[in-house]
Amino acid sequence: MNKELAQTLRLRAENAKKHLSSNESFSEECNGDTLAITRSAFETLIQPLISKTMQCCNNALKDAGLTASDIQSVVMVGGSTRIPAIKNAVRNFFRQPVNDTVNPDEVVALGAAIQADILAGNNKDFLLLDITPLTLGIETMGGLMDVLIPRNSKIPTKAGRQYTTQKDGQGSMRITVFQGERDLVKDNRKLAEFNLSNIPGMPAGLPKVEVNFLINADGILVVKAKELRSGVEQSIEVKPQYGLTDAEVEQMLRDSITHAKEDIQKRALVEAQTEAEQILRATETFLTKNPNLISKDEMMQTASAMQALQLAITMNDKDLIHKKIEELNEITLNEITRPFAERAMDEALSTALKDTKLI
Repeated sequence: MNKELAQTLRLRAENAKKHLSSNESFSEECNGDTLAITRSAFETLIQPLISKTMQCCNNALKDAGLTASDIQSVVMVGGSTRIPAIKNAVRNFFRQPVNDTVNPDEVVALGAAIQADILAGNNKDFLLLDITPLTLGIETMGGLMDVLIPRNSKIPTKAGRQYTTQKDGQGSMRITVFQGERDLVKDNRKLAEFNLSNIPGMPAGLPKVEVNFLINADGILVVKAKELRSGVEQSIEVKPQYGLTDAEVEQMLRDSITHAKEDIQKRALVEAQTEAEQILRATETFLTKNPNLISKDEMMQTASAMQALQLAITMNDKDLIHKKIEELNEITLNEITRPFAERAMDEALSTALKDTKLI
């Protein structure tokens, strides 16, 4: 079929769709052939699209935590909503007549004009709310996505959370912003990143870094990070929806559903590995700083348990990692920590009582 004929048939099909909205049949000549279709046949052909539309309505209500009875009025948007079969399907779904008093070709433009009037401060009688189409969060240890603003949050909105450093004396922290529904950031869309520098040198876990997300009425996301003890602060602006089509947003949502079980398992494994690595670092630091107060046998037991935990991390077995963590904790708590505390106290008392006469 040549392009000219294809374009001619497309225009005839459009004419048929419009004609059948108010007539029972359509017939027209094209290149010597008669093109004819009834409204009944047309409605049968478009039924899959109507069903898909109703599923979108159902998903929207589910995301909003509402039912069809909570909707006060349904406004039709777009020329295809003039088709009687679509009106009937929407009316039956929401169990109320549709509001078709406004030209469906002009509804979006009218809504944009009203929103512009509201933002300009002229109209205080209406409030039009937008929502975030995808979840926003930052990357944490192990490449996990930590959610700050869930999808479908009303705009404007804000959220904040406190984080801390991983290593002693850490002087900076990279804040990486992601958009998406998956548990691992590698499966989401990276929006921006910046470094919070000049954090005063402190032991790991002591700095308190507060990260705040703010989405304003224009859909601009402002990310701020501030170390609360020193007052060091950094921020960045980003437009979360920039560059994403509706189809890409839908695909990201579908992927999150398809891989939900897999993502949960991956997150659990990464969290276990991260916990194990933190315990290994803490134990190593403890042993390095206090070699004189730990016996050789205790050192050997701990080293063996640490080696077993390191091996478990590489085997990607969440349950095995948790088991080896418990074994290491058992050794460090019962065999080292308590005896160490007693020895440290004895040494401190000996030092304090040196050259002191008791009466």
